[in-house]
Amino acid sequence: MIAPSSPFEPTLVWVGIGWLAQHYRVLFDTGGGPPLAGDTGRRGDLPLAAASSRGLFARAGYLAGSDARRRDELARALEHPDVRAVFAARGGYGANRFVHRIDWRALVERPRWIVGFSDVTALHVEAARMGVASLHGAHVAALGRADAHARAALLRTLEDPLGERRFGGLTTLRAGAAEGPLFGGNLSLLHACAAAGRLQVPEGCVLLLEDVTERPYRIDRMLATLEVGGHLAPAAAVILGGFDECNPGPDGITVDDVLRDRLLPLGVPVVAGLPIGHGRRNEPALLGGAARVLALGPDAAVTLAGA
Repeated sequence: MIAPSSPFEPTLVWVGIGWLAQHYRVLFDTGGGPPLAGDTGRRGDLPLAAASSRGLFARAGYLAGSDARRRDELARALEHPDVRAVFAARGGYGANRFVHRIDWRALVERPRWIVGFSDVTALHVEAARMGVASLHGAHVAALGRADAHARAALLRTLEDPLGERRFGGLTTLRAGAAEGPLFGGNLSLLHACAAAGRLQVPEGCVLLLEDVTERPYRIDRMLATLEVGGHLAPAAAVILGGFDECNPGPDGITVDDVLRDRLLPLGVPVVAGLPIGHGRRNEPALLGGAARVLALGPDAAVTLAGA
């Protein structure tokens, strides 16, 4: 487990760690002792370390410690021979400050799941650049407050990543059918990755977008600049997760208005209502896995691998 972005509520993370430890051996940097302390070799054993100024529980303003601490923590997690999945404690902000300094060839040589969403989209983008699939799903802090359904869904995805799940009753914004590898995540992070020159949208992908607490005009700006930069052209379809708390300003323009205005002219199927994002329900999905969109009437369906 790593903290690549913002600090988190320790109680929620400890609860999330406790649940994960019922199923897997959990490793993390306590801020003292060897890297990724907690590797006792026995499932469920965890170090009884208090939060310190170092390690997973580090705090530096709105960041979970310095860039160097977070970068080195991720690098160790990608290189550790026993690690099979790298879970983010929380999203927030900060991964874009150092992901370009990581040697991502380690992920190719020893593939492992990167698990998270929101700011962790920056890590998903890097994994996709290397041709490695990753899991868009709950952080450890979210698992700390998650219900049994959400926890079971994530466990199922980890254990059976190629298993498919169909989401019906979605809203067709533009009709059509398409299939391709799933790519995307948080719109703000995709926009930031494009600005950093790190975004490579796969040709023929099904593009997943979600966001939170962004004014509609900001959503408009991000989509417009992504389109101008050629980053939306490769998509064979667009599927929209939650755009929670993206409330209109005094002009009254809603986020739904913006999404229709910016996405329908792309000429590909567009479907809204997928339960993925910052809302109460955040279904896990395999980025890089097969995705199928069927939107031939007012109601649409999306089938995702790993969901």
